[in-house]
Amino acid sequence: MHASELRDKTPDQLRDQLVQLKKEAFNLRFQQATSQLENTARMRSVRRDVARVKTILNQKAADAAKTDSTEA
Repeated sequence: MHASELRDKTPDQLRDQLVQLKKEAFNLRFQQATSQLENTARMRSVRRDVARVKTILNQKAADAAKTDSTEA
């Protein structure tokens, strides 16, 4: 997942994506605890994707706040 793909999405879509990624991260942790995890690199990529989505959400929120304050 690239940041440019995420910037094209709406905040609602990003929140949905974040929920899906967190569920996947939970499932991967569960698999690791029960020694069923095959692709250990996926945990790292999911963790980074979560961070990427959160960053984009924060940027969008900051931009929205910035435009609101300049209009007032």
